[in-house]
Amino acid sequence: MESLLMRVTYGKEFPELGKRIKDHRQASSKSLTQLAAEAGISVPHWNRIENEKVQDLPLETLRGIEKALDVDLGVKFDG
Repeated sequence: MESLLMRVTYGKEFPELGKRIKDHRQASSKSLTQLAAEAGISVPHWNRIENEKVQDLPLETLRGIEKALDVDLGVKFDG
């Protein structure tokens, strides 16, 4: 199966970013509804991100997800 790539902001791709978000969500003690609310997005949108149905993810949305999950997903733009 071909791996889907999700671009964050200016076209930089991060393979399996949705899977990493899902893994952290499943390890979290918070509900999906709570996490989505803290990230400032809807539950259906969170699901689209996890399932890599979103090709372009705004950096502010990603940072909101990281904050809700209390993780750093390693998305950097230097170098």
